[in-house]
Amino acid sequence: MDNILNLLDKLIRWLSLPQMHPMDFVEIILIAVVFYYVIKWIKTTRAWVIVKGLIVLLLVWILATVLRFDVILWLFTNTIGVGITAVLILFQPELRRVLETLGQRKILSLDLFMEGKDKKNEKFSQDTLNELVRGTFELAKTKTGALIVLEQDVSLNEYAQTGITIDGLVTSQLLINIFEHNTPLHDGAVIVRGDRVVSATCYLPLSGNMRLSKDLGTRHRAGVGISEVTDSFTIIVSEETGKVSIAKGGNLIFNVDGDFLKAKLMELQKGKEQEVKTKRFPRLKGKREK
Repeated sequence: MDNILNLLDKLIRWLSLPQMHPMDFVEIILIAVVFYYVIKWIKTTRAWVIVKGLIVLLLVWILATVLRFDVILWLFTNTIGVGITAVLILFQPELRRVLETLGQRKILSLDLFMEGKDKKNEKFSQDTLNELVRGTFELAKTKTGALIVLEQDVSLNEYAQTGITIDGLVTSQLLINIFEHNTPLHDGAVIVRGDRVVSATCYLPLSGNMRLSKDLGTRHRAGVGISEVTDSFTIIVSEETGKVSIAKGGNLIFNVDGDFLKAKLMELQKGKEQEVKTKRFPRLKGKREK
């Protein structure tokens, strides 16, 4: 009987909360708030995909610990140093942005973590949808090359900062004027957020996908490249052929018509996540597009 009482006493002591002071509660609340905003901020960046991968690795490590997989645990233990270095390299752009924001003393106003808060789920209006379709095919008629990137949940600020700020309402006339030949803004990509053109002449990462046709130029590769690293939707107008292509999720659909583009934009507008299937596209004739 005494043994049972002793066990119960130890169990109650183990389950009992330690002595808490008022400042301990304040500290817990502060840590919880910071973690909340950190996670919310990460979800609006490319880092969220990497974080999900790290969570999978953590679950594997927990499973290996429970099942006593010594070899797997040894591999985790001996590669943790390299893993930390790899994480720092992968998160380098995000960490740099954090330090820059800290240097600007915006931390008290939570600007560091609020980036993208108002932009998330900000969908474009029906007027913007119509203007995008109209502007795209007006550009296609004159074989004016264009690259239009529509921001979704993942912030494109990193790429918008490489261009020239526009901050104008999306209209077909604005898009046509931006991509007009021999104008200062025609080269590079336009980034659209909601109903507004954020910036123009933006630099985008090129896709390294070897399955893409060798006849596709940098404009198409940039359109696919940005769709590989973010959840953006990209509209591409070929300068050589005047044909319109779209890129989503690292996949490219070539030579779409107005109805198809409008349907895809309506899916984005309604928040539907439908994967764009890769379509075989014909070889382009003539010189490679710049």
